[in-house]
Amino acid sequence: MTALLHGELIKARTTRTMLGYAALAFVVSVIFVLVATLSGDLASLADKETAIAGGPLLLLLFGIVGAAGEYRHRTAAPAALVARDRTRLLIARAGAYGVAGLAIGLMMVTATFAVGLPLIAGEPGPGLQTATVIAIAAGSLAAAALLTIMGVAVGTLLRNQVAGIVGALVLAFMVQPLIPMIDETAADFTPMGAAYKLAGVGDGASLAPGWALLVLLGWTLTLLGAAVVAERHRDLA
Repeated sequence: MTALLHGELIKARTTRTMLGYAALAFVVSVIFVLVATLSGDLASLADKETAIAGGPLLLLLFGIVGAAGEYRHRTAAPAALVARDRTRLLIARAGAYGVAGLAIGLMMVTATFAVGLPLIAGEPGPGLQTATVIAIAAGSLAAAALLTIMGVAVGTLLRNQVAGIVGALVLAFMVQPLIPMIDETAADFTPMGAAYKLAGVGDGASLAPGWALLVLLGWTLTLLGAAVVAERHRDLA
């Protein structure tokens, strides 16, 4: 397993996919925090927490593109032949991309905090406590790692990068905003809703970060389990 994890990690960190998403994540993080802090007064703690929480959606896309790319570039079958166990290979791939997603998430948090915290310090109202900032950082990193692993599961299930990306964007920007109209708290129990709550978006009144972590972990393990079952029963060629 260690050798498989090492090999998948090498693939993940040496491809242009990771470099591209890392650069995009950095730019998006800086733009997000600038827009959030400069577009209006951040008087409440919830507004300030949301401003530096960032957006973990890019990590989900990163996992989808990376895993589905194995089938697009026809490297899935050779890797499975070398590994001799599709389940172990998929778990190793998910772990490797989880580590890569954590690294990108760390860069996003660093960029967001470096730009956002000095700007927020000048805003009216109560300031962010050190414990709160640490909790947001930890939650953002956990969301980054889990969403990347979830993306690997989705990419493995769909085997198509375009379908995976389009589906994720539709769910995030079209379906997700409609759910609160039906049930205000139900949106927090979706994968993206839980990820945003874990990262510190919103006031956390409906779903505390600890529960958000459990919800997101449940979605991740469920989809990863489905991907494992799917890989066992289909042709890789």
